[in-house]
Amino acid sequence: MDGKRLAATVRDEVAASVAELGHVGIATVLVGDDPASHVYINLKHKAAEAAGLEPRDHRLPPETTEADVLALVAELNADDGVDGILVQLPLPGHIDEATVIEAIDPAKDIDGIHPSNAGRLYLGRPTLIPGTPLGVMRILEEYDIPLEGVNACVLGRSAIVGKPMSQLLLQANATVTVCHSRTRGLDKHTRAADVLVAAVGRPHFVTEAMVKQGGTVVDVGLTRTGDGLHGDVHPDVAKVASHLTPVPGGVGPMTIAMVLQNTVTAARARRAGLANPAH
Repeated sequence: MDGKRLAATVRDEVAASVAELGHVGIATVLVGDDPASHVYINLKHKAAEAAGLEPRDHRLPPETTEADVLALVAELNADDGVDGILVQLPLPGHIDEATVIEAIDPAKDIDGIHPSNAGRLYLGRPTLIPGTPLGVMRILEEYDIPLEGVNACVLGRSAIVGKPMSQLLLQANATVTVCHSRTRGLDKHTRAADVLVAAVGRPHFVTEAMVKQGGTVVDVGLTRTGDGLHGDVHPDVAKVASHLTPVPGGVGPMTIAMVLQNTVTAARARRAGLANPAH
């Protein structure tokens, strides 16, 4: 399942929406010097500019205090030229991530991780949804993967991927099993899955023997090792899966594209005066 091609389509949709709206502003906040974080922010800015959004780049030194970060977030919340705010995680250890996330205006939370947005997703009234699970759902839709009544298994329970992924699949009427590091008999659950989403951050963790014949496998993992980038799914899984996302070129490009889509969703809602920008 080609996420790179689909992401290009989403970016074209975003560009058309931006042209219609006239202006869409996205602000990013990066604290510290984590190399991977700088790469991610650069990719997001490049994609935003290509789609016609106006990106604002705030890069702060590692010693920046929590109070200074909160002050910047408050400034961006109040700035009418900013439709979406993205604080790149992880933050340095002396800054409490939960405090910073909760300080973001939920209507501008394009990462979809503010408790208000997470709670609305749980209640089945989604607003802004984390880009990775939103991108996975768009991939499954693009390839006509049936979800109603099927068995779906999510490997991972993080707040930004595993938990929202399970909620989206549940709301699509799949029967969902969430597995994690303490799950007993993991293979039994994964082999029963018509749709398997792997988000554990362990290279080649999912093997051919763990996958149902003809199942659909979505690989969210991305780990850099000495010999390149690897997903959570072993390449041999392609022998048994009917559909499989590649790494790279699968979910990764879609995550960035859906963050841009979230920014447009937030912009439309703000212009309409809505407190909760429903998808």
